[in-house]
This record gives sequence, structure tokens and C-alpha cells, in this order.
Amino acid sequence: MENTIIPASSEHYLQMQNLWEALVRATHHFLTAEDISGIRAQLPGIFAQLMSYVIISDGALAGILGLTDDQIAMLFVHPDAFGKGIGKQLISYATIEHGLRKVEVNEQNPQAIGFYPHLGFKITGRREIDE
Repeated sequence: MENTIIPASSEHYLQMQNLWEALVRATHHFLTAEDISGIRAQLPGIFAQLMSYVIISDGALAGILGLTDDQIAMLFVHPDAFGKGIGKQLISYATIEHGLRKVEVNEQNPQAIGFYPHLGFKITGRREIDE
């Protein structure tokens, strides 16, 4: 079955929150339960502020892409979909369809630190605090 990228709507937000939580629990071990709960509550507002897209794979929501005018602001892939090209397809969509070539990555996420350079991204700066 082919993967499909579509604009996210508020009808997707609960699934998007669930995907985000599954991912951060699997990869973001530096976040506390309180951090996760607090961020999760903010996600619908964040999704609404971004150009948000979801990728549907085998009938299930497998990834989330959030864009601003000048950068990839959010990329989340469900842990069950790791290694299936979902992240690469979303990045390709962001770069080809939207011309975006900039992303910020949390340094405490080693999977992301390895993923983006693999796709040709280069480190151009660092900040003390993650927004």
C-alpha cells in the first residue's frame, strides 16, 4: 500500500498527540512524565500554528510533519514505523514541495542527530535552550 501525505486537520489531533507520546516515550528519555503531560496538552495549539501534515501508511497515521515559512519545525514518526522510510518521505516532501532546508534538532535526541545528516543536513549552529 502506498503512503499518503495529507494536510492535518483538527480531526487528526488526538491521533497526532498519541503518536507524539508514543515516540517521545520511546526516544526522549530525558523528558519526565510531567514534561510529557504538559507538552501533550499544548500540542493541538502547536499543530494549529504550523502547516501540519500527516502521513498515512497501511491505513494508520504513521508520521507528522510541521512546517513554518522557513523551516521544518516538527517531524515525528511512530516507533512502529521506524525504518520504513516514513521520515525520509516526510523530509522529501518538506524539501521538494516547500523548498525547506532548515531544521532544529534537540541534542538530547541521538536518533534525530543521526537521521538528519544522513539526509544531507549540516549542523550550522547550537543554542543552550530548546524552544
